[in-house]
Amino acid sequence: MTQVKKELAVAALRNGTVIDHIPSNVLFKAVQILGIEKMTNHVTIGNNLHSERMGTKGIIKVADVEFPEDVINRIALIAPGAQINIIRDFEVVEKRAVELPQEIVGIVRCGNPKCITNHQPMKTRFEVVDRDDVTIRCHYCCQAVKSGEANII
Repeated sequence: MTQVKKELAVAALRNGTVIDHIPSNVLFKAVQILGIEKMTNHVTIGNNLHSERMGTKGIIKVADVEFPEDVINRIALIAPGAQINIIRDFEVVEKRAVELPQEIVGIVRCGNPKCITNHQPMKTRFEVVDRDDVTIRCHYCCQAVKSGEANII
């Protein structure tokens, strides 16, 4: 009996960034955060791909772009288990997990309409209070919010 192997054929990147292990349910939020819809670079997006670890996952490949740390921190809010791979000359030169910083500044808008950050020209500031459930709390008004409900700027 012959075993038939099915593979997803996606062109390799010469240079760029691959963001892997994105939960399928937040993949398109990651696309929005990265601003991919405005890019002219070659982009590959895969959704609901098989994953031993996650069941299904999403993946984003962007040619000729290395995202700044503040953008990666936004991804960490919605996909804390994601992996970043930096590609140069078809080789992975850096592979790391996204890392949620302890303090998040200027990335999330506070949902409390009475919070000072919604009335004064100042950056928002949140502390991570639960890394497993990704819950953050406003430094100024102490309102807590789960990352899935956070209004990412």
